[in-house]
Amino acid sequence: MKDSILKNKPEEPQIKEVQNKTGKPQIIGRSQAFQEVLSQLELVAPTDTSVLLLGESGTGKEKIAQSLHQQSLRKHQPLIVVNCAAIPLSLLESELFGHEKGAFTGAQNRRIGKFELADGGTIFLDEIGELPLEAQTKLLRVLQEQEIDRVGGDLPVKINVRIIAATNRNLEQEVALGHFRLDLYYRLNIFPIAIPPLRKRTEDIEILANYFLALYATKLKKNITAFAPLALAQMQTYPWPGNIREMQHLIERTVLLAKDPVINEMIFAEHLESRLLPSDSPAQKLGSLEEIERDHILRVLESCKGKVSGQGGATEILQISSSSLYSKMKKYGIKPDFY
Repeated sequence: MKDSILKNKPEEPQIKEVQNKTGKPQIIGRSQAFQEVLSQLELVAPTDTSVLLLGESGTGKEKIAQSLHQQSLRKHQPLIVVNCAAIPLSLLESELFGHEKGAFTGAQNRRIGKFELADGGTIFLDEIGELPLEAQTKLLRVLQEQEIDRVGGDLPVKINVRIIAATNRNLEQEVALGHFRLDLYYRLNIFPIAIPPLRKRTEDIEILANYFLALYATKLKKNITAFAPLALAQMQTYPWPGNIREMQHLIERTVLLAKDPVINEMIFAEHLESRLLPSDSPAQKLGSLEEIERDHILRVLESCKGKVSGQGGATEILQISSSSLYSKMKKYGIKPDFY
């Protein structure tokens, strides 16, 4: 590796070039695999065609959705983001389609749903593969008829929205297993875009790392200027199971802990505990019940790639209801960015 790689200036034109293409500085990459994604974005963005974003957790699907919206003719209208995995089943229909006053116990006022809020703009349905079958049926009707029914409403409400959906699951496999409607899959899969994982974008690792380094050095007011060759080599060979999100969090933590202007070594999450504590340390073995529960929930969510409910989801492994899990996640401050 050349020492010049350690400097930020040679990388800046690449970053600016991508910024100009996408309109979002967070979308950075020069690898062939990622340039193909950008080409697909430029092709479909100006249209109203539905887009299905496919990729592992942490690959930046929401950033891609934002870029699609910003390059569309709807860019001055709302972009409404819905995490389908984070809405409790009992509230799903009300959240998506709204409800009228008195529609059910506790409905003291009319509520405008996400689809109605997105009228004229774009709705991004993240983790679409987590929707239960009943909700899939109602969503299909909305996509086909371009109208929604508020819970407790008498008349349908016409809407005009563009659909961008995303999932980290294999929807064809979910269809075969009976977990996802075939007709909804066809309706969403008009223009699929597969976002490659970071381990298949090795050319982008250095430029992304330098971007996050500059970002957090500025944000945390630290005089951190570069990565040493060893740190860069470690990042190039690491498999990045959490993709760009993992890199972002790793570099933020690394910058926060750094004492020198150059980061000499990366300490990945899987090695952090053993580096901080000796193997025979009681603190490594013991903790409060809440600490143990929080850590266990995080590990389960990571193993499920963020899937909360349904077959193979965290609730199945933990053997608790989705409402109980969401309550615990709220209690412990566990958000989607953490897993």
